[in-house]
Amino acid sequence: MADFGKKMGPESIRSICCIGAGYVGGPTCAIIAQKCPEIKVTVVDKNPIRIAQWNSDKLPIYEPNLHEVVMQSRGRNLFYSTNVEEGIVNADLIFISVNTPTKTYGAGKGRAADLTYVESCARIIAACASGYKVVVEKSTVPVRAAASISEIFAANSPVAAHFQVLSNPEFLAEGTAVQDLLNPDRVLIGGSPTPAGQEAIELLSGVYKHWVPAENIITMNTWSSELSKLVSNAFLAQRVSSINAVSALCEATGADVTEVAEAVGRDSRIGGKFLQASVGFGGSCFQKDILNLVYVSECLNLPEVAQYWMQVIVMNDFQKTRFAKKIVSRLFNTVANKDIAIFGFAFKKNTGDTRESPAISVCTQLLEEGAKLKIYDPKVEASQIMQDLCDPTVNSLPRERIEQLTSIHEDAYSAAAGAHAIVVLTEWDEFKTLDYERMIKSMPKPAWVFDGRKILDQHHLMDLGFYTECIGHQYQSRLYNGNSHGCVSELLKWM
Repeated sequence: MADFGKKMGPESIRSICCIGAGYVGGPTCAIIAQKCPEIKVTVVDKNPIRIAQWNSDKLPIYEPNLHEVVMQSRGRNLFYSTNVEEGIVNADLIFISVNTPTKTYGAGKGRAADLTYVESCARIIAACASGYKVVVEKSTVPVRAAASISEIFAANSPVAAHFQVLSNPEFLAEGTAVQDLLNPDRVLIGGSPTPAGQEAIELLSGVYKHWVPAENIITMNTWSSELSKLVSNAFLAQRVSSINAVSALCEATGADVTEVAEAVGRDSRIGGKFLQASVGFGGSCFQKDILNLVYVSECLNLPEVAQYWMQVIVMNDFQKTRFAKKIVSRLFNTVANKDIAIFGFAFKKNTGDTRESPAISVCTQLLEEGAKLKIYDPKVEASQIMQDLCDPTVNSLPRERIEQLTSIHEDAYSAAAGAHAIVVLTEWDEFKTLDYERMIKSMPKPAWVFDGRKILDQHHLMDLGFYTECIGHQYQSRLYNGNSHGCVSELLKWM
C-alpha cells in the first residue's frame, strides 16, 4: 500500500461494521456498543436466521450476561442486519469475524485453516467500500493472512491506498466471554510500522481505551500479532494434554491427579491454571489453531516443530478414546443395548457450543459399540446434538441407526432412569447437586458413574452404592479395591 506520510483517517472511529454474527463478532460488538455509546456498531451476516435471532429475545448463542448487554444497546447504537454492503459503506472500521475452519479438502487438508470466508469478505469490501477504511482481522488466521487481504484490496479497488489492515485477535473463553471482554488480560493490535499503519493502530486503540487501560493494549507488527494468537492457544492446550497424560499415570499407580496438579501448580514458575485433568479439551479454537501451527511449521520445513505440536492433539484424542474404552471395559466388556446416561454435551460449562466437544467422540465410540444413549445437556439444543452425532466425518453409522440408539432428555433424572451408567462429559454446576440417591434406585445394578470432569464426590457416590471411575484416580468400587500392586511390583523390578 502507498503511504503518503500524512494523516489519512478520521480523528476517531464513529461507525463500526462487523462481518460475522458468531461467537466472536456477537459478544465483541455488544461490549463495544455498551462501552462506546457514541459509536454506531452494526453486525452484518448473510444468514437471515442468525440475524433474526440476534434481533429477538432468544440470542443464537448462550453466554452468561450477554443477553443483558445486548438488550441495553440494541436499537440504540447496536444493530444487526443482513445488508453486508451497506454496513461496509457506512463504516470507518470493519471487523472480519467469520469462520476459519480447518480445511477438509485439497492442499493442507486436516491441517490448514480454510480462508474461503475471509477472502470473500475482502473481495466484498474491495468492491463496495470507498475512502479510508481500517480493516481488522478478528478471525483466527495463519501468519501473513493480512498480507493476502492487502493484496486483494490492491488488485481489486482503485482506492486501495486508503485501506489499512490490522490484526486484532480475540482471546475469549466461552462461558466467560463477557467478563473476558470487559476485563481483558491484554488487547493485541498488530499493524504496519509505517505512519499510516500506526495511525490505524491508534484509531483502533482509541476504541478499546474507552474501558481498557492503556497499559493492557499491546501493539506490535502484524505477523507477531497473528502468530501470538495461535501460540497462546497452543500453550493452553499443551497444559491440558500434559496433565491428562499425567492422569493416565495416576490411574495406573494410585497417585491422585488433583494432588499432583496442586503440587505442580504451587510452583510459581508454572502456576495452577489449566491443570484440571478431564476427558479432553474441545471448542472451536484449540485443535484448529494447533493444526494451523502444525501446517505452518510443515510449510516452513520445520518437521520437528510440527511433530511437537501435533503430539498435543494426539494426546487429547488418546484421552477421549481411553475414557470411552474404560466405560466399555467396566461394563463387562459390552455396552450393546445398554442404556447409558450422558450428562453434558457442550465442550465446557456455561456455553451451548459443541464444536470439537469431547462428548462427540465418546458418544460416537459408545454408539459404535451398540450402546443406547440418553443425553441431557441444559443448554445444547436437541437438533445440535443429533447433527453432531450424525456428522459422517465423525460417525460411520447410518443416521437411522444413530437416531434409533439416541434419545435426548429434558432433565438428568429421566436420562438416568434405567441406565447402567452415568457418564459426566461436561462440568455443569448442576451435576454436582443432583440427587444421586434418587437416581440409583431406578438403575440396574451394579450402577456406575464415570466422571470425565472430576467434579463429583466419589466417596458419597460409593456410599450410595455406585461403582465409580474418575479421571486421574485409581479404579474404585465395592467389588474391586483398585489393586494395581502387581503392576507396581513389576515396575519396581526395573528401578
